[in-house]
Amino acid sequence: MDNEINSGGRSLPARRVFGYALVAAAVALSLTGCQDSGTGVEVSAGDSAAADASDGARGSGEKRDDGPRRLLWMGDSIGEAQAPALDAAMEAGGVAFESVAAAGGGGVVGKIAAPTWDRLPKTLKTFAPDVVAYQVTTYDWGTPAEQRAAYERLVKTVNEAGADLLLVSAPPFKLDDFYQPHEKEIESAPQSAKSVAAKYPDTAAFLDASALWGDDSGAEQAQRSKDGIHSCQQGSAAFAVWFGEQLERRYGFDPAAADAWATGEWTGDKVYSRLGCA
Repeated sequence: MDNEINSGGRSLPARRVFGYALVAAAVALSLTGCQDSGTGVEVSAGDSAAADASDGARGSGEKRDDGPRRLLWMGDSIGEAQAPALDAAMEAGGVAFESVAAAGGGGVVGKIAAPTWDRLPKTLKTFAPDVVAYQVTTYDWGTPAEQRAAYERLVKTVNEAGADLLLVSAPPFKLDDFYQPHEKEIESAPQSAKSVAAKYPDTAAFLDASALWGDDSGAEQAQRSKDGIHSCQQGSAAFAVWFGEQLERRYGFDPAAADAWATGEWTGDKVYSRLGCA
């Protein structure tokens, strides 16, 4: 059973087109600092057909009505830049949110992942999420077998704590001198995550975010900041809208309208000033 959320060739319903348009309009009006960063939210029905797919629904394809109520977000500095918008969107939707996304780390593969594995059990116990979302990091370096072993460990750890795991593909990002030696590992990580999620269709899923970002880090659709790696406020808001729709499909979650949160205090988070977004 394939539990990936993919395009399915469907057209985007009018209400979802409107939702993306709200993010584009509301954030663009208040966030002029990102205008030169390639972070404008311009999502067409063709680019976002995946937003209407229901292939990722739990098991039989039916929605659940028991979550999420508490969402734990995991990732690296890319995830850290998305966290403020996710926090605002989840809070507006009545979901408690906590982020452990970490700059310079946050992964679960290899020696660099030791801090994650040390921290995760404690956070699962204290925060008690019912859904954990892990965005594949830029540091998930290893062979496909090592990646699969790490993601399987993550599924089991999260499931044993009573939560579902959503494995989310990372946006395309610039492979600079630091990342180029690990290009093959970076390319194999999403497929490794997808194959592991497929083994646990009732308690895990793989969400393919290329439906939102595309596959080219230099394209406008990728909404990268000036560094070609992270997102500014508009890109993060677009991701929060997209992610809320994935929760709607899998759990019956009712996302808050973008205009209820898209221009809130989160837009002034220091992570964006560090990226030169505002």
